Amino acid sequence: MAGWFITFEGVEGSGKSTQIRLAGDLLQELGLPFVLTQEPGGTPLGERIREILLNRGDFDISGEAEMFLFAAARAQHTDAVIRPALEAGKIVLCDRFTDATIAYQAYGRGLSLESVREVCRMASRGLAPHLTLLFDLPVETGLERAFRRIAGREGNLREDRFERERLDFHRRIREGYLAIARQEPGRVKIIDASGGIEPTRQEVQSLLSAFLGV
Repeated sequence: MAGWFITFEGVEGSGKSTQIRLAGDLLQELGLPFVLTQEPGGTPLGERIREILLNRGDFDISGEAEMFLFAAARAQHTDAVIRPALEAGKIVLCDRFTDATIAYQAYGRGLSLESVREVCRMASRGLAPHLTLLFDLPVETGLERAFRRIAGREGNLREDRFERERLDFHRRIREGYLAIARQEPGRVKIIDASGGIEPTRQEVQSLLSAFLGV
């Protein structure tokens, strides 16, 4: 595949969704072909699964069911969106991918790390990002930002199911992300996201420019 696959990861409220949009603006200014997408989502099936996973309902979702729902969305997303874009030589910017499942379901929920990795491998058909930007900050700071964002949303689809989990759940997720970064320092670049949008944007731009050679 001729394109580049770049993922944006981080705990709740880390600002990755804002930064991926700003990164898209940068690529557009540079005239580079790109696709900006997200997980869960990116396809009609993925968007339906997103509604189930991110919004609190009147039923519980077990850790295993949660993992398989994310995997189903990813399998469709990989086949319908990511691989075709890469084969067309485009840069794919994706808001979350397999690292999120490892951090949230293995470290956060306590599922078997080996089993989660295998499910991720199957769902993505072995596809791995070329570069991952990990936006890191204390979980308390991130959750405070996240709840401010949620408070501004109207309607029932507030996408706050994960934010409402216990603090120790979010701490385990952060630990999981940092463990992934230690294991794969060549791929995963940690960005201090505690300083606000503009300094974070500058660091993202520097890393992307160096990686893409522009």
